[in-house]
Amino acid sequence: MHPHDDELARFEAQGAPGLPSAAGQGHVEHDGARIWYTTYGAGPPVVMLHGGLGHSGNWGNQLPAVIGAGCRAILVDSRGHGRSTRDERPFTYELMASDVLAVMDAVDVDKAAFVGWSDGACIAMILAMQAPERVSGVFFFGCNMDPSGTKEFRSTPVIDRCFARHAKDYVGLSATPGGFADFVDAVTRMQRTEPNSTAHDLAQIRVPVTIAHSEHDEFIRRDHAEYLARTIPGADLSILPGVSHFAPLQRPEVFNVEMLSLVRRATAVT
Repeated sequence: MHPHDDELARFEAQGAPGLPSAAGQGHVEHDGARIWYTTYGAGPPVVMLHGGLGHSGNWGNQLPAVIGAGCRAILVDSRGHGRSTRDERPFTYELMASDVLAVMDAVDVDKAAFVGWSDGACIAMILAMQAPERVSGVFFFGCNMDPSGTKEFRSTPVIDRCFARHAKDYVGLSATPGGFADFVDAVTRMQRTEPNSTAHDLAQIRVPVTIAHSEHDEFIRRDHAEYLARTIPGADLSILPGVSHFAPLQRPEVFNVEMLSLVRRATAVT
């Protein structure tokens, strides 16, 4: 049983639980960046994509559950995040999605289920639309697919604690440890203008999808999550009680049950 961290006090102080020793890790040189990845376990592949400003270590509460379900977990630090580098071009979700495909090629994975959190969820859904042959299912948590899905930003102590942790981790992991402010500005510019998926785009998705939305999400509107679930054929809507945008850290057991349900459907793991 995971202890709750609803206020992210433990996350701010310590970060997420550490990742175990990896089966393999490395970098992929792709389109002006070095993209870091690590893999764990064996079985049907599950690609785990973290949120904006974070890194793969934020999945410390989820990785054991994915491995325990008999899957091979592949964690990727998005371009410019964590141990991955970036060039001077603006961030785009499509560019980061292409990085993920490059990692999949490097580790000989043709098709995978995806677990995405916030920006990572957006990357996963773009792959489901643009490279459906590579995607067996998407657990889409805490993200929008067009600008109408976001709430007006209001800072909270929980957000501030998460941001403080991200800042500290960036300094410890990044190849450009003094560049956090520029990095935040660049990610924020992307988030203000992307994604821009239409209902027609979403209706083309043909893989199992769970739209997971927290009861107290600080960034994403519930009616947007409901719209996504209606618009993507066969998608499920899961409302996570008692948590916010940081559910994987706050109450992992709530998040993991829904995550594993989608992973099992997408990978046919019993």
